[in-house]
Amino acid sequence: MSDLDATFAALSDPIRRQILGRLAQGEATVGELAAPFSISPPGISRHLRVLEAASLIVRERRGQHRVCRLDAGPLARASDWLEVYRQFWTSSFDRLAEHLERTKGDEHG
Repeated sequence: MSDLDATFAALSDPIRRQILGRLAQGEATVGELAAPFSISPPGISRHLRVLEAASLIVRERRGQHRVCRLDAGPLARASDWLEVYRQFWTSSFDRLAEHLERTKGDEHG
């Protein structure tokens, strides 16, 4: 699986997206990340493993706690990939608007 595939696969789950949203505010313990969800500790651990495998988070042990922080590098690469398509669609809609404007002008002329 490519890095980009792993990023999008990790982002496909709403719980993982919420975890990333929380980590965008700053690092957090596994317990803090699990608190808003009604899933088991093994369930939250599975989500964190997926995010870690996609290099979206870094987990480290600090004393008795596992602390997680966001690694936004893969998100930047996904954003760059999506930007190509955003530019394509923007250009396509601009051409369509120009065409419609010309067509409207032809109808009244």
